[in-house]
Amino acid sequence: MPELELTLDELDRRILNALQADASPTNNELAARVHASPPTCLRRVKRLLDAGVIEKQVALVAPAKVGVPLTAVVEITLDHQGAEKMREFEALVADEAAVLQCYRVSPGPDFVLVVQVADMPAYHALAHRVFTAHANVRNVRSFFSIYRSKFETRIAL
Repeated sequence: MPELELTLDELDRRILNALQADASPTNNELAARVHASPPTCLRRVKRLLDAGVIEKQVALVAPAKVGVPLTAVVEITLDHQGAEKMREFEALVADEAAVLQCYRVSPGPDFVLVVQVADMPAYHALAHRVFTAHANVRNVRSFFSIYRSKFETRIAL
């Protein structure tokens, strides 16, 4: 379905802020929080979904509590940066569950990845499988989180 152009009003912003804080309430609970009627709230949320403003609703899982406590931020530089080579690399990392985020960046490396794994052996296996075994990867720089002082998914509206 094509995404619709949408201008956000104050009610849309209240709905988005409430859902970014907690997407689990029922429609009636959400409507009460944003001071709207339940039918209006339901219609607005559907409109925000249809327009692609709300991409998806998910649960945030604590990595350490599910056995994947090691976070790595990885810079990748490719040998060849043509559009097709960039898409090939993106497709490669898209198939890796441990790669949570992939960004094309400029200047500097071609990509920055956020990776979540169980431990260093798991990271090394991923790095060998995806980075060093890939013929077009020239350089890999990895940074390992020793402490997460902030993690937020909310976009300020």
